Amino acid sequence: MAANDAADISPAEECDVLVIGGGPAGSTAATLLAERGHRVVIAEKMHYPRFHIGESLLPANLPLFERLGVGDEIRALGMVKRGVQFVSPWHEKTSQTFSFKDAWDKSLDHAYQVRRSEFDQVLLRNAERKGVTVHEGCQVNTVEDGAAGAGMLVRAEGESGPRIWQARYVMDASGRDTFMGNRERMKHRNPRHNSASLYAHFRGAIRQEGEAEGDISIFWFQHGWLWFIPLPDGATSVGAVTWPYYMKTRQTDVETFFRDIIAQAPGLAARLAGAEMVTPVEATGNFSYSCDRAYGRNYVLLGDALSFIDPVFSSGVLLAMQSAFYAADAVDTCLREPAKGPAAMQSYERAMRTGLKKLSWFIYRINHPSMRDLFMGPRNVFRVKEALLSVLAGDIFGDTPIWRSVAIFKTIYYLDQVRHPRRSIMAWRRRRASIGV
Repeated sequence: MAANDAADISPAEECDVLVIGGGPAGSTAATLLAERGHRVVIAEKMHYPRFHIGESLLPANLPLFERLGVGDEIRALGMVKRGVQFVSPWHEKTSQTFSFKDAWDKSLDHAYQVRRSEFDQVLLRNAERKGVTVHEGCQVNTVEDGAAGAGMLVRAEGESGPRIWQARYVMDASGRDTFMGNRERMKHRNPRHNSASLYAHFRGAIRQEGEAEGDISIFWFQHGWLWFIPLPDGATSVGAVTWPYYMKTRQTDVETFFRDIIAQAPGLAARLAGAEMVTPVEATGNFSYSCDRAYGRNYVLLGDALSFIDPVFSSGVLLAMQSAFYAADAVDTCLREPAKGPAAMQSYERAMRTGLKKLSWFIYRINHPSMRDLFMGPRNVFRVKEALLSVLAGDIFGDTPIWRSVAIFKTIYYLDQVRHPRRSIMAWRRRRASIGV
């Protein structure tokens, strides 16, 4: 249907910004723009609260909550997370815990574990309170260039019938749906990393004791890694991230396959020995991808709609919200000072690509023997451990001066490969075979 036929459906509603998706990226960006006086609409296909994976937050999220005015609400619904435990079957000391209080910035000493259904709803309702018009159960179907200089024409299907908006700008916060990435055919599987995931919730799992009760645990196993995330209501999120080749070996139902993976991590299996699985096992393939561009004419991609690598560092919500802060600044510039818009968008993309690159270096190597050795036997020479903890805390976008120490960490990693050349060559060959390159 041509853009001029829009009037045959319904009159187009006008707004400054149409946000596709009401998750952390969409709600955050919408709130920030509404606070600056823009007319903002969120079109969210689901009804909130709704289930979502990715329950572990990072300390670097906390300042963002305060800036949005939801800090007290997040504290009320979250379980305190003070660190990260790594568990390895290949090391004499099988467990190593990193406490956020030992990071470079001592103020970033904790985060939270949350049920995403509750957390995402807090952010979405905050957007409404700040003046954002929210349409739940509203599926965006098409986004087209408007008439000369008129922004974007957005068509959606709501519960009461078709909707159409004339928006000056579109922000794609559709998550793994990657609406604009698919529309523009710019979404591609990440050639350097490829993984799949299985996950479910359990009740009655054994947690760590004392202040460590809320810590996330990461368990390495032969074909990837598993997470153990304690939730505030007594449930525990458990998931496995593994290479696609291993997923293809499945000859049983999904739950049996998932339980077989858990059995390969004895420490995790022991924690779940008396636990009950209370949700069906979900599976997600093609886990890692990226879009060629972060923006185009009158649109911009946020969070998972732009790129997703691997959840090993629990960075998903932070990347989503940080992208929203940067993108809101860029879109505000585009709307108020169009001549400065291209530079603002370039700055946004540069900031997000840089952040993703900083995390990716670690993520691509998390299963390498040299990296596992460094995580399981950390030393603070030249403040290397503090810098690593800052990365684990998500402190990668600010001014904390960690990068000299991070560079030293990388040097130690490469020197370890030189010391063990055969092991390193075999590891990289296995990795290339595992991701299908």
